Amino acid sequence: MAIDYLKRILTSRVYDVARETELEVAPLLSARTGCRILLKREDNQPVFSFKLRGAYNKMARLGPAELRRGVIAASAGNHAQGVALSAARLGCRAVIVMPVTTPRVKIDAVRAFGGEGVEIVLHGDSYSDAKAHADSIARKRRLVFVHPFDDPDVIAGQGTIGMEILHQHPGPIDAIFAAIGGGGLISGIAAYVKAVRPDIRIIGVQARDSDAMARSLAAGRRVRLKDVGLFCDGTAVKQVGVETFRLCREHVDEIVCVDTDAVCAAIKDVFEDTRSILEPAGALAVAGLKAWTASHRCKGTTLVAVACGANMNFDRLRFVAERAEVGEAREAVFAVTIPEERGSFRRFCAALAHHSITEFNYRIGDSESAHLFVGMQITDRGDSARIAQALRREGFATLDLGDDELAKQHLRHMIGGRSARAGHELLYRFEFPERPGALMRFLSAMSPNWNISLFHYRNEGADFGRILVGIQVPATEMKAFRGFLATLGYPHSDESANPAYRLFLR
Repeated sequence: MAIDYLKRILTSRVYDVARETELEVAPLLSARTGCRILLKREDNQPVFSFKLRGAYNKMARLGPAELRRGVIAASAGNHAQGVALSAARLGCRAVIVMPVTTPRVKIDAVRAFGGEGVEIVLHGDSYSDAKAHADSIARKRRLVFVHPFDDPDVIAGQGTIGMEILHQHPGPIDAIFAAIGGGGLISGIAAYVKAVRPDIRIIGVQARDSDAMARSLAAGRRVRLKDVGLFCDGTAVKQVGVETFRLCREHVDEIVCVDTDAVCAAIKDVFEDTRSILEPAGALAVAGLKAWTASHRCKGTTLVAVACGANMNFDRLRFVAERAEVGEAREAVFAVTIPEERGSFRRFCAALAHHSITEFNYRIGDSESAHLFVGMQITDRGDSARIAQALRREGFATLDLGDDELAKQHLRHMIGGRSARAGHELLYRFEFPERPGALMRFLSAMSPNWNISLFHYRNEGADFGRILVGIQVPATEMKAFRGFLATLGYPHSDESANPAYRLFLR
């Protein structure tokens, strides 16, 4: 039997707990893309996610006997918070099953929203694992299961987002972008928008390592993934719903898949426009919108991205900041091999004279060649190829690491160790004002008679840059070296006796 989603959405009981969120212009992102970008701020809901809408709409329609039995939900975190708050508001008990990988901020929030009436169970590595365990508990304890996406009432609750968008912006809208995990959010939005404004394109966005809906639509049937990525934990679903798959086949025009770096860049973009920090899944729509505008070279269009969640673990920000520059094509990273001979390092620096260095890692190795890990600021993706070509013209073997996950995630932090060729090494820390060209001025001030045996620098966005340098200075040059330190004008510290240095690098 056909479900009248337009009627269900119009009569949804979401506003007892949820609020109509803002639809606001993202001025910086609009200027960069050449389109008018509007953000639907579902991160401003009481639980910092859209999930409250569907959860409450489902639970508010339960009968008194069902509420007395209690409810159970499986969730990666945001739906759990919606169920917990709804249970507290409706006066029923709730069991919440979450994957063990759920960020602590979401677990704590579920406990806070639900109070003493909520029981938290951690099980499995993904939503699908948690769902199977929740089904078992529901059968044993006769609890009512509140599905996070594959339920008409849940879908209708999420569909109120589409209703609000069209109410808030009655003018032309070319496309609406929404994240897809199990498909409840985009199904609800699409069901309403296509009924009222069928000319608006509905575009889903998925993480490349959790693309169950994209694969299912391509195959014409629901596909079950063996594994899913965990960075965008809110959309880490192995298999989409029966009803959400049907609605997406009928109403979704296109799906865009993006990688982790693109998501990190989108988190930074939203922060720069709003000073708010989205969680990875919450930024998927923005990442997909950016990829879509770049591939379609569209200008002057009006596009809406649903910022669907902001339950971010604070500890993740280190990773996000590290990867955002690469994802935005603002940083290129390379492995460069130069001859281990006098003058080659200066020649390498000269080749990069017009580029701002973001990272520089080196440790002296064998007598033939030196291997450097270098990051540089760029203006677009084409810059990476041009820089690599320029370095190769100088005779330096160069490997572009922009797409190398191992190098970006791990190896950049592991360059170093002890070296038999690092005898008579002095270790110094330097600080200098972080201005364009400051690092190159520092390098050019050093005498070519002093061999650099270790070098570490990373631009961390602070006012002062920090460098760690290992220098092999001949005894006959020590007076000149001390003169160099005195005239340099940068604060410095001799770390040659540092116990950690002696343990790991000496």
